[in-house]
Amino acid sequence: DPTPTHKFNNKLVGSTSPYLLEHAHNPVNWYPWGDQVLSKAKQENKLIFLSIGYSACHWCHVMAHEDFENEAIAKLLNDNFVCIKVDREQRPELDAQYMLAVQIMTGAGGWPMSVFLTSDLKPFFGGTYFPPADFKSLLGKVIDLNKTQPEVIRAQGDKIVEALTQASKASSSGSGFLTKNTLMLAVAMPRKVVGLPGSDARLLALAHAYERRSRRFVAPPSPT
Repeated sequence: DPTPTHKFNNKLVGSTSPYLLEHAHNPVNWYPWGDQVLSKAKQENKLIFLSIGYSACHWCHVMAHEDFENEAIAKLLNDNFVCIKVDREQRPELDAQYMLAVQIMTGAGGWPMSVFLTSDLKPFFGGTYFPPADFKSLLGKVIDLNKTQPEVIRAQGDKIVEALTQASKASSSGSGFLTKNTLMLAVAMPRKVVGLPGSDARLLALAHAYERRSRRFVAPPSPT
């Protein structure tokens, strides 16, 4: 049989991961995580859109079909971001790191994981599944903010990194996890960063994700 042809091919072609191969013919110009793409983001001073999932994840497939096969959304991503796709089963350390960032920012987590990073890998906004209309709107807000107030994005990235650093130190030492001040700053800013309303409900959601006894965040079950 002749080799099938595809309208789109990206940098995931030839991957050893079945999950990444599922996205190799998206119109999104995906790259696998690696030195090449990280250098590209720095050299071009572009924001990074990081998507993490796995083959058995139902909502990963839904977002792939609704969002990543949508050529209008793909154009927004390709023109304004360096797009990286990660298989959490191949890179569990990246999954754990950015899951914690998403939990700090939103009070919840899951897959697909969708994270916006600065070119030096500081997360400043994140979430999980976004329906196409919401995702397109979100991309527009992030793009506009990066053009008009990039310092706001940098400040938010610094706050999240501070929270992650504190969490890492606490985990190593066995001491308390995050100070109230750091936690409140990290939680209060992300939705304002992209012009979305914040609310006390987000703090309540975070409280439910925060295990007081062990003072650490607990990853929720996957919505698969």
